[in-house]
Amino acid sequence: MQFFTDLFAYDFLQKALIVSVLTGIISGVIGSLVMLRGLALMGDAISHAVVPGVAVSYLLGINFFWGAIAAGLLSAFGVGFIQNRTTVKQDAAMGIILATMFSIGIVLIAKAQSAIDLTKILFGNILAVKTEDMILSIIVGAVVTAVVALLYKELVISSFDEASAEVYGFKTRNLQYLVLVLLTLVTVTSMQTVGVVLVIALLVTPAATAFLLVKRLTPMLIIAAACGAVSSFVGMVVSFATNLPSGPVIAIIAAVLFVLAMLFSPRQGLLIPHRKVQPQ
Repeated sequence: MQFFTDLFAYDFLQKALIVSVLTGIISGVIGSLVMLRGLALMGDAISHAVVPGVAVSYLLGINFFWGAIAAGLLSAFGVGFIQNRTTVKQDAAMGIILATMFSIGIVLIAKAQSAIDLTKILFGNILAVKTEDMILSIIVGAVVTAVVALLYKELVISSFDEASAEVYGFKTRNLQYLVLVLLTLVTVTSMQTVGVVLVIALLVTPAATAFLLVKRLTPMLIIAAACGAVSSFVGMVVSFATNLPSGPVIAIIAAVLFVLAMLFSPRQGLLIPHRKVQPQ
């Protein structure tokens, strides 16, 4: 296939594939945690809220990663602050932050239209990944993996039962903010691959696929990471072969894997006969 021939010939394609697969892996891991915590839509909110940071980065001539991280963290902590310090619910707080930050970003882009390609922000441009972007993605992947490994017990208990976590002496609010920080890092990294609009696809779909297949968290993390990696890899190959945007194609492949799990999961597949429990 032409893709594999060009893969060994072109440096930019190698970088794109590395970043794409790595993003799929860490998105699956963090996506599993945020889904169990009921924060699935937070990734979507953060991805839209980082737009002003991206715009400012372009205007200042610096890597968009730094501006996006700053805006993402500000938004994540803003949602947490509103939720913890007022009677406003989390979904309303996300709506307020998302709408406000995204609107500010669009205004900044409108003021500097010649300097910013809105399409690349919204749908990603994985083939434009630079060496610096690849290194940042590898660092983010290493940090996310290390934090999850080191705090695995705390994250597991607090994800399933916050009350029990507090009994064990875990600072659940700090763990929640930590997950939001990790989510922000992964969200910003995912923007290169699928863009603002489709970040939620990589964060939620692989995790949901794994959730249909297994009960325990450890296998769920592994399967979600594998689904994210496969979606990114196959999406890149199909995108290259069909000359279609990589971001939407990756999201579609992830959705196909989810549908297959929904239909054929040994645990709860719609097309798999399951033994009914007889009443005692």
